[in-house]
Amino acid sequence: MKLLQTFLLIFLSSLGSLAQQDLEKKTVVFPEQSSTAHVVLRPSRQQALTSFTVCLRAFTDLTRAYSLFSYATKKTDNELLVFKPKPNQYSLYVGNSVVTFTVTDRSAPKLQWEHICVSWESVTGIVELWLNGESLPRKGTKKGFTISPDASIVLGQEQDSFGGGFDVNQSFIGEIADVYLWGRVLSADELAIVQNGGRLSNYLIDWRSLNYDIRGYVVVKPSLYSPYGSPL
Repeated sequence: MKLLQTFLLIFLSSLGSLAQQDLEKKTVVFPEQSSTAHVVLRPSRQQALTSFTVCLRAFTDLTRAYSLFSYATKKTDNELLVFKPKPNQYSLYVGNSVVTFTVTDRSAPKLQWEHICVSWESVTGIVELWLNGESLPRKGTKKGFTISPDASIVLGQEQDSFGGGFDVNQSFIGEIADVYLWGRVLSADELAIVQNGGRLSNYLIDWRSLNYDIRGYVVVKPSLYSPYGSPL
């Protein structure tokens, strides 16, 4: 019996740290560069998406490229990917098609938390990106496309295959918090509520009721910022 119990403990540990909890006022810390450390997010339901909004906060001093939110299917690795190729650029991939937004006058930005929201709708193909509550010029991609369900959703790594294929040089180092996903495009008023720490409804991924699985060296810690992005 003791041998069986030991085997089960080892097996469960190998699966990672599985939890579902309210992470309000907490952040997920990725302490070092890695090709293994990541967090798997499990949405409240799997559904095809003809529109979506992803919001999150990130804090890092990285200057190289890194992934912020990776949603892969078995057919398409970059089915939905929020990616930062350069310090002043933000990219959204939908169905492996990419649009990139460039923020000007950020040659020496102050190191601070960034609140990023990005949305897309199939009917027009329009992509919106909001950075710290300010909108960037809208762009478009994949008009008429539908994002497949049954996805692998990962923080901390960029998937080149379903649930894996990680590149250490695209891994995230720093802190991520307040990750949310909706199956619709949020209005400007709703985005302001989210930025200020308010609540909406119909979450597919909800930071305050999060089903997640930690893999590798990732640590959940209390936040050092307020819902408005300033220090506590």
